[in-house]
Amino acid sequence: MADLFSNEWAQAFKDAWNADEEITASLQRVGFNSVVAFGLPEDVDPAFVMTIQNGMVSSINTAGADEVKWDIRATKDNWLALIVKPPGLMKLGIAYTSRKLRFTKGDYATMIKDPSLAGAFVKSFALMGKVL
Repeated sequence: MADLFSNEWAQAFKDAWNADEEITASLQRVGFNSVVAFGLPEDVDPAFVMTIQNGMVSSINTAGADEVKWDIRATKDNWLALIVKPPGLMKLGIAYTSRKLRFTKGDYATMIKDPSLAGAFVKSFALMGKVL
Protein backbone atom coordinates (compact mmCIF):
# COMPACT_ATOMS: atom_id res chain seq x y z
CA MET A 1 0.00 0.00 0.00
CA ALA A 2 1.47 3.31 -1.09
CA ASP A 3 0.95 6.73 0.45
CA LEU A 4 -1.45 8.97 -1.43
CA PHE A 5 0.34 10.89 -4.21
CA SER A 6 3.74 9.25 -3.53
CA ASN A 7 5.79 8.17 -6.56
CA GLU A 8 4.85 4.54 -5.90
CA TRP A 9 1.16 5.49 -5.72
CA ALA A 10 1.43 7.65 -8.87
CA GLN A 11 2.93 4.80 -10.90
CA ALA A 12 0.28 2.35 -9.64
CA PHE A 13 -2.47 4.86 -10.49
CA LYS A 14 -1.08 5.36 -14.00
CA ASP A 15 -1.01 1.59 -14.54
CA ALA A 16 -4.54 1.15 -13.15
CA TRP A 17 -5.87 4.02 -15.31
CA ASN A 18 -4.32 2.69 -18.50
CA ALA A 19 -5.66 -0.81 -17.76
CA ASP A 20 -9.21 0.46 -17.20
CA GLU A 21 -10.96 0.16 -20.56
CA GLU A 22 -14.06 2.01 -19.34
CA ILE A 23 -12.08 5.18 -18.60
CA THR A 24 -9.68 5.02 -21.51
CA ALA A 25 -12.30 4.10 -24.14
CA SER A 26 -14.68 6.89 -23.14
CA LEU A 27 -11.86 9.45 -23.24
CA GLN A 28 -10.44 8.08 -26.49
CA ARG A 29 -13.86 8.48 -28.14
CA VAL A 30 -13.68 12.24 -27.53
CA GLY A 31 -9.93 12.50 -28.19
CA PHE A 32 -9.24 13.73 -24.66
CA ASN A 33 -5.80 15.25 -24.11
CA SER A 34 -4.96 17.21 -20.98
CA VAL A 35 -2.71 17.67 -18.00
CA VAL A 36 -4.48 17.04 -14.70
CA ALA A 37 -3.03 17.83 -11.28
CA PHE A 38 -4.10 16.82 -7.79
CA GLY A 39 -2.92 18.11 -4.46
CA LEU A 40 -3.50 19.78 -1.14
CA PRO A 41 -4.93 23.31 -0.92
CA GLU A 42 -2.05 24.70 1.12
CA ASP A 43 0.65 23.52 -1.30
CA VAL A 44 1.89 25.80 -4.07
CA ASP A 45 2.69 22.89 -6.38
CA PRO A 46 0.39 19.93 -6.94
CA ALA A 47 1.35 16.61 -5.36
CA PHE A 48 0.59 14.58 -8.49
CA VAL A 49 0.37 15.53 -12.17
CA MET A 50 -0.69 13.23 -14.98
CA THR A 51 -0.46 13.90 -18.69
CA ILE A 52 -3.28 12.28 -20.63
CA GLN A 53 -2.96 11.72 -24.37
CA ASN A 54 -5.96 10.29 -26.21
CA GLY A 55 -7.38 8.96 -22.94
CA MET A 56 -4.19 7.22 -21.75
CA VAL A 57 -1.85 8.50 -19.04
CA SER A 58 1.39 8.99 -20.94
CA SER A 59 3.47 10.40 -18.09
CA ILE A 60 3.33 11.33 -14.44
CA ASN A 61 4.90 14.24 -12.61
CA THR A 62 6.72 15.58 -15.67
CA ALA A 63 4.50 18.44 -16.87
CA GLY A 64 5.23 22.00 -15.81
CA ALA A 65 2.76 24.16 -13.89
CA ASP A 66 1.99 26.20 -17.01
CA GLU A 67 0.85 23.03 -18.81
CA VAL A 68 -1.74 22.04 -16.17
CA LYS A 69 -5.31 22.44 -17.45
CA TRP A 70 -7.12 20.94 -14.44
CA ASP A 71 -5.83 21.36 -10.87
CA ILE A 72 -7.97 19.70 -8.24
CA ARG A 73 -7.29 20.24 -4.54
CA ALA A 74 -8.65 18.85 -1.27
CA THR A 75 -7.33 18.31 2.22
CA LYS A 76 -5.83 14.89 2.88
CA ASP A 77 -8.88 13.94 4.97
CA ASN A 78 -11.24 14.99 2.17
CA TRP A 79 -9.20 13.09 -0.44
CA LEU A 80 -9.31 9.98 1.72
CA ALA A 81 -13.07 10.34 2.30
CA LEU A 82 -13.63 10.49 -1.47
CA ILE A 83 -11.25 7.63 -2.19
CA VAL A 84 -12.14 5.15 0.57
CA LYS A 85 -15.83 5.33 -0.33
CA PRO A 86 -15.78 6.40 -3.99
CA PRO A 87 -18.43 8.99 -4.84
CA GLY A 88 -21.05 9.18 -7.52
CA LEU A 89 -21.95 12.41 -9.31
CA MET A 90 -24.18 13.55 -6.44
CA LYS A 91 -21.47 13.16 -3.77
CA LEU A 92 -18.92 14.87 -6.01
CA GLY A 93 -21.33 17.75 -6.55
CA ILE A 94 -21.79 18.11 -2.80
CA ALA A 95 -18.01 17.99 -2.24
CA TYR A 96 -17.57 20.68 -4.89
CA THR A 97 -20.31 23.02 -3.67
CA SER A 98 -19.18 22.66 -0.05
CA ARG A 99 -15.61 23.47 -1.19
CA LYS A 100 -14.23 20.16 0.08
CA LEU A 101 -13.05 19.57 -3.49
CA ARG A 102 -11.71 22.63 -5.29
CA PHE A 103 -10.78 23.25 -8.88
CA THR A 104 -7.99 25.83 -8.88
CA LYS A 105 -7.73 25.36 -12.66
CA GLY A 106 -10.35 23.95 -14.96
CA ASP A 107 -14.11 24.26 -14.91
CA TYR A 108 -16.07 21.70 -12.89
CA ALA A 109 -19.39 22.65 -14.52
CA THR A 110 -18.04 22.17 -18.05
CA MET A 111 -16.48 18.83 -17.14
CA ILE A 112 -19.53 17.44 -15.34
CA LYS A 113 -21.81 18.26 -18.32
CA ASP A 114 -19.78 16.05 -20.66
CA PRO A 115 -20.74 12.40 -20.01
CA SER A 116 -17.36 11.07 -21.19
CA LEU A 117 -15.43 13.37 -18.88
CA ALA A 118 -17.83 13.07 -15.94
CA GLY A 119 -17.80 9.28 -16.09
CA ALA A 120 -14.02 9.11 -16.16
CA PHE A 121 -13.76 11.65 -13.33
CA VAL A 122 -16.13 9.67 -11.10
CA LYS A 123 -14.40 6.37 -11.91
CA SER A 124 -10.97 7.85 -11.17
CA PHE A 125 -11.82 8.07 -7.46
CA ALA A 126 -12.46 4.31 -7.30
CA LEU A 127 -9.11 3.75 -9.04
CA MET A 128 -7.36 5.99 -6.52
CA GLY A 129 -8.74 3.81 -3.74
CA LYS A 130 -7.56 0.61 -5.40
CA VAL A 131 -3.95 1.79 -5.41
CA LEU A 132 -3.94 3.41 -1.97
